[in-house]
Parts: sequence; C-alpha cells; structure tokens
Amino acid sequence: MPLNPPTIIFISKIPSSTSTPPPVGSSPASILPSSPISSLSFPSLPLEPPTSLFSTQTSVLLLFFMASFLPTHSLASKPLVSHVPSPISHSMFQSPSLKPKTSSDHLIRVPRQVINHGRPAFLRRHGTGTVRAQATDSTTKQQPEPKAVGSADLAGRWKEIQGCNDWTGLLDPIDPLLRTEVIRYGEFTQACYDSFDSDEFSSHCGTCRFDKGSFFEQLGMSDCGYRVNRYLYASTNPNIGKFFRHSKNSKAWSTDANWMGYVAVSEDANAIKRLGRRDILISWRGTVTKMEWIEDLVTVLKPTGFTSDSSIRVESGFLDLYVTNDTSKCHYCKYSAREQILAEVKRLVDLYQDEDEELSITITGHSLGGALALLSAYDIAEKGLNVRPDGTKIPITLFTYGGPRVGNMKFKERCEKLGVKVLRSVNVHDKVPQVPGVMMNDKNVVAKVVDELLHRSMAYTHVGMQLSLDHAWSSFLKKTNDVTCYHNLEMYLHLVDGYHGKNMKFESATQRDVALVNKSCDFLSEELGLPPNWKQYENKGLVRSADGRLVLPARAPTDGHPPDTHVHLERALQSS
Repeated sequence: MPLNPPTIIFISKIPSSTSTPPPVGSSPASILPSSPISSLSFPSLPLEPPTSLFSTQTSVLLLFFMASFLPTHSLASKPLVSHVPSPISHSMFQSPSLKPKTSSDHLIRVPRQVINHGRPAFLRRHGTGTVRAQATDSTTKQQPEPKAVGSADLAGRWKEIQGCNDWTGLLDPIDPLLRTEVIRYGEFTQACYDSFDSDEFSSHCGTCRFDKGSFFEQLGMSDCGYRVNRYLYASTNPNIGKFFRHSKNSKAWSTDANWMGYVAVSEDANAIKRLGRRDILISWRGTVTKMEWIEDLVTVLKPTGFTSDSSIRVESGFLDLYVTNDTSKCHYCKYSAREQILAEVKRLVDLYQDEDEELSITITGHSLGGALALLSAYDIAEKGLNVRPDGTKIPITLFTYGGPRVGNMKFKERCEKLGVKVLRSVNVHDKVPQVPGVMMNDKNVVAKVVDELLHRSMAYTHVGMQLSLDHAWSSFLKKTNDVTCYHNLEMYLHLVDGYHGKNMKFESATQRDVALVNKSCDFLSEELGLPPNWKQYENKGLVRSADGRLVLPARAPTDGHPPDTHVHLERALQSS
C-alpha cells in the first residue's frame, strides 16, 4: 500500500466576536436554523385494511384524517427541542496561552496521524503539543470533572453499560463510561462508511475496499482487539433502490448486490480482559447517498414471517432488504442478509459455548443500518440463537444512531419481552428518526386511539431508550438548512462527545477531533478554517501503470460467503 501524503492545513486566527443571549422565554425555533421539516413532502400512507370489518371503521378513519388538521400534532408547529443553551461566543474558541501567529504559522504541514481509530487529525500546533478549541458557556451548569475511565471499570460494569437495567440513571447526566462505549461502537459503524467503495466509475463500486483479513489494519484500528469473520451483503431491492450504489463499469463485480457491513469478534486476550467478556459485533452500513431513499419507503407494515404471530409487523421496505435473496443472480445474492446473520451467529455461539467466558452480542447501525440492526437483533432473539445449552441468555444490545422507526407496538413489546436492549442516539433535528409513520405513530394521540381499535397493528413506534442530542448545543457547528448535516454520523459522535447532561455545558470529554465532523459534510463553522468534505482518495484512486498511464488499480476479488454457510444456516433455522 502506498503511504498517504502529508495533509496541508491552513489555519488563520479566529476573530473575536460576541453573541447576545436570547431573551428569556424565547422559542427554541427563534434560536435554531429554520427547520426544513415543515416543507418536506412525505409519501402518502397506504392503509392496509384490517382482517375483519367492524361497525366503527368509518368513524375511526374519520378520526385519523382529522389528525392531520390538528396543529398540536403538526411537525411544523411542534417545538424541535425542549431546551437550548445560550449561544456560545466564537471568541471562546481562543486559548489565552496561544502566541500571536507569525506568517509561518499559517501553513502547517501535519503528517497523517493515527488517533481515534485511525482518523486523520487536523491539529493546531503550539510548541511541542497540540491545541484543540473548547467551547465554554458560563450560563450553563458546570458539570463535575469526569472520572478517569479504565479497563477495570468496563470489565466490572459491562452488563450495566450494555443496558441490563435499561440505562437507568446513566443518561442524564451521562455516565462517562457509557459515553466512551457509545462513541466506540459508533466508530465501528463509521468504519463501514470509511471502507465502502461508492465510486461509480470503479468496477468495485458497492463493495468494501479492503479484504476482511486486513480490515481494521487498513482503517488504522488494528488496536481495537476485534477480527472480522464475515462480510454481509444484500440483494438490490426496488423498494429502497436509491440506497444502493452500482458501478457504471462494464466489468462490475455485481449489478445486483451491495456490501452491507461485517461480523467481528473480540479475539485479542487484552481486549477480552478489558471488555470483561468476548463480544460478537455486528455492524451495519447506513446511507452513503443523500436521503432520497426515504422517498422510496412505501410505509406499509407487514408481518415479519419470523413467528406465527401475524400482529408483529415491521416496515415492508426494511424487511424486504433484510430477507431478499436471488440464487439466479450473482454469488453474493445467494443468501439473504438474514440468512448470513443467522448462520454466522449460530456458528460463533457454538464455537465459544464451551469457553469459560461470558459472551455478548452487540449490534450497531446508523440511518437505515439502524433499522437492519433492530431487525437482526429481534430475529436472533426470536430464533433463540442467544440461548446457551445451559439455558442462560447471551445479552443482545443495540447502539444505533439516527435510526428510523421499524415496526408497530406489538413489535416493540416482543423485542422488550425477548430482552433486546436498544439505546438510540437521536439528534432532535434529524428527520430520519421521524419516519416512517409521520402521522401514524405512538406519539400522535389520535393515531394511538386508532391503533388501539385496530389492535396495535398500524402505528409505528420506536424501540428502547433514547439519548436525545441537539446540534444547536455545539458552537463548533454553523447554521445550515442542509438536512444531511443533521444526520451525519461523525456529527452524532461529536454530539455524544460533548454531551454531559441537560442544562450542562457542551464540552469535549474525550478530546475527539472536531475536524471529523467535516469528513463528508459541510457543518463546521467556517471560522475554524477546516475544509468541508475533506475525506478523499488521492487522484480518486488512479495510479500510474507500468507504461505511465493513469488507471484504476486491480483489486483482489471481494470476500464472498464462507463455503459452510448452508450448514450453520440449517442449524440456525432449526433452533426454536
């Protein structure tokens, strides 16, 4: 692999400015950027008729349509946040210890450094150290100094951090160890984006850039203690067609499949000791395109087919993406995403069942990947693949970021009964967690009445606990109407890093590099001097051939399905 060239960073002195606090009692909407949510167009909601007719059907539907005219339940009129701290002056970005910059300070050549799991660092140098801007706000409550988080803490508390008590008392204020784990699992999800080949001119568009044997090493995450065991693929689905990326090259690796994520296991002895158990990790890729895929959602709930209870229903588009296979197409479409997950989890649980150690199953996902994470968690638990021979259950925990609603109330109740623990990180301005079911959801009073009459089969609802975040808290972020910025995963991790609790000042707790926010969007304040969308491959991957021509280099074939997949799948499907 050729070495990456050094990164050139332009840094200019940040001018001082003052900011007037908002008047007492002012609406949050007057402080925040104008929300585009009210102008969004969502697909209409086809109503699936109930299996039996009853006399109140006409009045029920009348109530439902009246709901759209009630201003108290309108997205446009509902406040987007419950509270917003006073704006933070950009003058607070400056460190009093910084010397006046000379002309040579404006151009700093910084070699690419491996920090935060191999993410390139944009650093301001001062002497032999580095300086990162930290926002302060005297109008908000001062949080106590966070205690140091050590490996011994996680080994002794991992079940609590994984949600055995539904994170009671850990979210506000946020537990420092929980924050670290939410960011760590978010990094595993971000790895899916950083390794995905989305270049339509590449014959490998839609695959992972790296083979599974060197996956974490290529991303600078070789010290994470995990090893990738399997890659996950999904067959093209017309219901969410805009989610997929396909090559325009006539020699494309596949015209019908996309790489969707991976299954990894903590293999390193030190990592197992630090975690307090062996962790089976499933990470789902989210949306690499803009959010047009939302328009493809048909917003129809249908039975999962994983159980005889037809009242447990999920969004049909998500379900189709999860269960679709096509043996007539390429090798990667032979097994559905569901079949790949069930086979691999069964294999791993059987492999480690005799080990004298505890196991956990952790599933992560961002955006649509969060929906696939929840479907796969429910599926694993419903099939009983997390139950050991002695009857003990392996805990299943989800950490999702900006995920949409997936199923109805019956689906939520079943997940809770099976013991699936879900912690959802949600930016209150992000529109993805508000779909599907813009009107037919459990927060709409009239919709809840309708849903009760229809035996809880029509209204969408979220599962698990919510960690509510607000990008307006961070003074590093600028005002923008670009809704894709509100949904960006690196921005989510930036908010988790700075969040301490409601009415507490926003301040980095882990010194996570703020430049990561602009990796694939334009959300950072221009006064920081950091370029937008800075992640790119040199010459878009072109290299010089032997005859001096610029060409896209050949890559080894993408890792496919293990040859024993059918064996473990058959065993998984026989589980009760």
